[in-house]
Amino acid sequence: MKADWAFGAGEQAVTFVARRDDEHYVEQGLSWYAATGRMELTPGHRHGGGEIYRTFDAEASILRCFQCHSTGPLRLGEGYRIEPPEAGVQCETCHGPGKAHAESGAAVRNPARLTAVQINQLCGECHRKPAATGDETDWGNAWNARHQPLYLAESACFQKSGGRLSCFTCHAPHAELERAAEAYGKVCGSCHAKPRHRAATVASKGTCVGCHMPAVKPNANLSFANHWIGVYGAGSVLRPGGRRRLVVEDGRR
Repeated sequence: MKADWAFGAGEQAVTFVARRDDEHYVEQGLSWYAATGRMELTPGHRHGGGEIYRTFDAEASILRCFQCHSTGPLRLGEGYRIEPPEAGVQCETCHGPGKAHAESGAAVRNPARLTAVQINQLCGECHRKPAATGDETDWGNAWNARHQPLYLAESACFQKSGGRLSCFTCHAPHAELERAAEAYGKVCGSCHAKPRHRAATVASKGTCVGCHMPAVKPNANLSFANHWIGVYGAGSVLRPGGRRRLVVEDGRR
């Protein structure tokens, strides 16, 4: 299997891309999965033969892959070869161009000064923005759960937070991803200090996120926390059920 590029941090998977000719790139049909340590079918593929993308396709599919997995504006080299200025997600992805800052100390973009909606939009540049008004999202498609800003924007916690809840509330942008569910439960407790549950808490889940941000597995090798924070029925992990709401100490719903 030929591979010129490897996309992904390796936390869950790595997908391989190869340049086929001046006008085409191939996303290989087999990806490496951390869960199994094996090569298996790439997400979204129906067979192991790979998917061919035109470099100048109207939807810019392969260009968007490169843009989110590299830093800086893409260039086209000899033979229309895609050339990212810097591989991987680096400082300038969030802070913008830093040449003037390095040379003279000029200010760079500080995402901490953005509103919650703006942070959602910024992170959504790669993790997918909330849908525009009138756009429809297939909430029954488990693959969409990997688009965290889109789902967070649907949750009552986000909509009723008065602009306090953003991606940064739970995820420190300059730190490794926190994996302890209890740590996220403490964040929930900053607003929901003493929640009163109408039903007994499921002991096997044990944490706020275990019930209210259930894991979605679009295939056997991948798992994403559902960022549509809500109350889920038994066996439901894709969309909160009905009009049920978590009752908290002061009676808010």
